[in-house]
Amino acid sequence: MIDYSKTPAKEPLLETIESVEAFEKKPLLSQFPHTDSYSLFQQSAKRFGDEPAIEFLLSGRRDETPETISFKQLAQRITQTANLLHSVGITTQDSVSILLPIMPQSHPAIWGAQAAGIANPINPMLEAEHIAEIIEAADSKVVICLGASPHTDLWTKLTQILHRLPNVHTVLAVTHPHFTDSEPSIPDSPHVKVLNFDAAIAEQDPEQLNSKRVFSPDQVAAYFHTGGTTGRPKIAQLTHGNMAFLGQLMQIYTAHMHRHTILCGLPLFHIYGVIIQGVAAFSVGYRVLLLTPAGFRSPEGMKNFWHHIDRFKVRGFSTVPTVLMALTQIPVGDADISSLTNINSGAAPLSPNFEKSFEKNFNVEVSNGYGMTETTALISRAPLWQPPGSVGMRLPYSQICIAHVNEGKIVKECELGENGVILVKGPQVFCGYKAQSDNAIAWVEGGWFNTGDLGYLDDKGYLYLSGRAKDLIIRGGHNIDPAIIEEGLAGHPAVASAIAVGLPDAYAGELPMAFIQLKPGAECSAEELLAYGEKHISERAAIPKRIEFVDAMPLTAVGKIFRPALRQRITEIVLGELFADQQIEASISGRLDKKSGLVMTVKLANPSTQGTAQDLLMPYSFNVEFV
Repeated sequence: MIDYSKTPAKEPLLETIESVEAFEKKPLLSQFPHTDSYSLFQQSAKRFGDEPAIEFLLSGRRDETPETISFKQLAQRITQTANLLHSVGITTQDSVSILLPIMPQSHPAIWGAQAAGIANPINPMLEAEHIAEIIEAADSKVVICLGASPHTDLWTKLTQILHRLPNVHTVLAVTHPHFTDSEPSIPDSPHVKVLNFDAAIAEQDPEQLNSKRVFSPDQVAAYFHTGGTTGRPKIAQLTHGNMAFLGQLMQIYTAHMHRHTILCGLPLFHIYGVIIQGVAAFSVGYRVLLLTPAGFRSPEGMKNFWHHIDRFKVRGFSTVPTVLMALTQIPVGDADISSLTNINSGAAPLSPNFEKSFEKNFNVEVSNGYGMTETTALISRAPLWQPPGSVGMRLPYSQICIAHVNEGKIVKECELGENGVILVKGPQVFCGYKAQSDNAIAWVEGGWFNTGDLGYLDDKGYLYLSGRAKDLIIRGGHNIDPAIIEEGLAGHPAVASAIAVGLPDAYAGELPMAFIQLKPGAECSAEELLAYGEKHISERAAIPKRIEFVDAMPLTAVGKIFRPALRQRITEIVLGELFADQQIEASISGRLDKKSGLVMTVKLANPSTQGTAQDLLMPYSFNVEFV
């Protein structure tokens, strides 16, 4: 493998499908010799030593002095965390659940857990019962959790659920001055030992693993929660080989760049924050600026966002469309943001018109890639130039197949430009879900992972998304399983059928909503069902914002509910309300295009209002044509 750490390449590598094909002619292991995440951090410690790896802003204030962790210190804390976990009995088959916001301890916790056993980062914003279900499903023996804090109820959530987690024998409490209490304790839990995370790892050897562990690429490194109904969380298993591949691949993608600073406001339970702005960023040698425990949700951090770009000379960051929309409302002021050259947008569709406007206003490139938890964050990656509407091209050593699929069989492989289901295989694809029942529809003959998304390839190798075959609702980059909503609403005695889909939203992209078919003779208001949902839906972000009643659900030829028709219907309703609110008279209709997905057709009564109408529709990601 070529080392570009001191002398960058003269030009970007892997910018065309031909260069990707040439690169992968050499065996994978000759290009990427590391096969586990732990060795990547040790390599970075040797290469970058006392250079800053992490800068942490606790409050996000303009004048705040950051807490700094060097590459050497980061590697040592990872080793110490692994040794502590080994000392309390964690083996390679045991999992450690991690309940943390964005903290200096988050990366040592995640990667130290992988070095000892299996890391299980959990969304700290979930309700306590949902968190308990994930810990149970992961069968974790240790929990690393933020200590009691006036800023979050995480510790309270944990103490509420420990009684139902008999396999958890140790809790490591993360404390931080001015953010948490100093001495954590858990009442009435004699079976659980509580240790202060920082104090406990400080007593461990920072230089070598006491376990003498020998890693292999097929060992499971992490459990990531990807959804699932109440009581049965869906957990994806990622391997050390997955992690190591992405970390080393990023060294090639950035080989033409000098080391620089990136900003991280993405949560560190999310696959992109953990992988692309975690192991991959540290493998490259980036300095990562952690924007407060709340990340992009921090009012103070966001208020001073452009100041921090200027102060730390940030070159890039990754985010979701909702954050980009919020940034358009924050004045740059006297901040010099010329260091900022690239923003990666992902997790949810980005309106092409909004993207162009953002790039023009802030003089920065916005790129769109594509991936998911099950593919260690990436399926395709955007080169410096990508055709409008594409999400880039495949990774080296991986494959993308567009096909028509039926019951786990490929019925037809699609021609170039022909729409179908996106299938993928490669060293970044996970080894399967933890529960075998979840694997039944995940795989297609020949070892292909079925993404559930629809798209097509062009003759240059670029991938385009055209819709979702799967049913996820994507709220500001957060994936919501509609089954959680449907299960919660179905318990109401008046409900015969409940189907949840995404409600188009200018800010969040989608919000959860539900179509309801009532039982014959039953009566119930939307307000009553919304209130019922608040009480019976376990995930706060999944509580629907709207209820629409239907006499009957649209069905396919084989009798299955046809969700795309419901998405089309609610989009027509939302656009009609949007135009009516602005007193724009228009007729609106939608159609499901095989190549482009949902296309909304707008016929204006007064053509002179088209400019205003286009401005209103700019934030939305669905396709619109005016006739």
